Amino acid sequence: METNFYTLDWVVLGLYFLLLFGVAIWVILQRQKDSADYFLAGRNVGWFVIGTSIFASNIGSEHLVGLAGAGADTGVVLGHYEIHAYLILLLGWVFAPYYLRSGVFTMPEFLERRFNATARWYLSIISLVGYVLTKVSVTVYAGGVVFETLLGIDFWSGALVTVILTGIYTVLGGLRAVVYTEVVQTFVLLLGAVAVTVIGLNEIGGWSNLREVAGSDHFDMWKSIDHPDFPWPALLFGTPIVGIWYWCTDQYIVQRVLAARNITVARRGTIFGAYLKLTPIFFFMVPGIIAYALNKTGAIQLESADAALPTLVMTLLPAGLRGLVAGGLLAALMSSLASLFNSCSTLFTKDIYEKLRPESSERRLVNVGRIATGFVVILGVLWIPLMENISGQLYEYLQSVQSYIAPPIAATFLLGVFYRRINAKAAVTTLIGGFLLGMLRLVLELNKDSLSGFWYAYADMNFLYFCIALFLVCVVLLIVVSLSTDPPPKEKVEGLTFGSAVTEEEAAIPFAFNKWDVIHTVIVLLGVLGVFLYFTG
Repeated sequence: METNFYTLDWVVLGLYFLLLFGVAIWVILQRQKDSADYFLAGRNVGWFVIGTSIFASNIGSEHLVGLAGAGADTGVVLGHYEIHAYLILLLGWVFAPYYLRSGVFTMPEFLERRFNATARWYLSIISLVGYVLTKVSVTVYAGGVVFETLLGIDFWSGALVTVILTGIYTVLGGLRAVVYTEVVQTFVLLLGAVAVTVIGLNEIGGWSNLREVAGSDHFDMWKSIDHPDFPWPALLFGTPIVGIWYWCTDQYIVQRVLAARNITVARRGTIFGAYLKLTPIFFFMVPGIIAYALNKTGAIQLESADAALPTLVMTLLPAGLRGLVAGGLLAALMSSLASLFNSCSTLFTKDIYEKLRPESSERRLVNVGRIATGFVVILGVLWIPLMENISGQLYEYLQSVQSYIAPPIAATFLLGVFYRRINAKAAVTTLIGGFLLGMLRLVLELNKDSLSGFWYAYADMNFLYFCIALFLVCVVLLIVVSLSTDPPPKEKVEGLTFGSAVTEEEAAIPFAFNKWDVIHTVIVLLGVLGVFLYFTG
């Protein structure tokens, strides 16, 4: 397959891999003493590494390919998912203190501390299955698209090589290898994205000309209330529900915070991550709008929305920069895969294996974690031929599926932390009942054309309105079942819910913050508000 890569591009790409694996080898050579060292980097990670790791874990190749595709297809409307910096702040200021006080390794383990073992088993299984069926598969698919379009390497070979290479350093180095390589990947990723945006804007004639050629609709985050796909109330109230689940309760993200030295460091890490999260709408989504505008003027030929970013890279960027952007795309792919592999390994080892074999030594837990990571790598490889057949707008597909999974988990964690009366029966009822309602919607949606009446209305409801409705149902279910049954035991709420007492040992965990934490938090919130106000059509 032909590629427009020159020698300088391959040199730049080679230097990226050399730097990445140099960092990975350095981390792997550090002795891993116990499971806390392997799964949570010894609980000794600083705020800078936490922030970059949160960002790099979030921005996968499906984001780079999918966000640019969304920009080309619908403009900035899906930027509502990308302006969730305020929810990262929610993780740092509200949820992290309870997670760190509890001393848990995983989110399912926190549910057991707060509710019971059934809730832990449920979230463990759902998370593992969900990671393999959605996150691993979509990330691998997007990576295959990048290799095929950009590097001229066929879909199967490119995805296979990246999955295996990423798997090797994740298996050997654990979370420490993941978070430190993600520091490198974050900066390569941002440098590449800025290069595409700046050169693309120059090609189209600047920001004002881009707005004129693309049209105001592509710069409008707030569609009319009767818009068939993205009415503004659905976006305003629906996307934060998915965001609370993803940013505040998902092992994939929260594991970085659990590795912090203390609560203060965790919070500052989330503040830095929130700053970084202000960038995607400008550096990852705007390039898609640029591709749409250039295609409109005939300057480039855009075969599909998801091909927007690779097409820009191959047609506009000079030698060397093309290699840098390719490195950024591969950094996104590898950082997301590494995070997924490590999170799956942690969930399986701590929530399933250790529960079944509580007498296991620390050394054995680390070895099981490595084996589990390898198994997830194999599953990722097996998904490649299936995901090659994915069609449709990638990013929108991913968000709609998450809208059916998120509400019961978000509601259970949110009320579980803020309302001490919520008990285990209510949590389990809501988690299982909400999941079944969401999966019913997914199944009916796939067979919508053969339905009528209530079932058709259930399947045809806007996916974000459905998300809101399901969240409200879950909140009502949590409250009603809790108030109808016995209150939770004292040990299930103390130190784990808002305003409850903590032991002297838990209270000793640093919870200090200074004026700069508050100032930076306010700056991030003003940045979010500024984006909302600017992109109004």
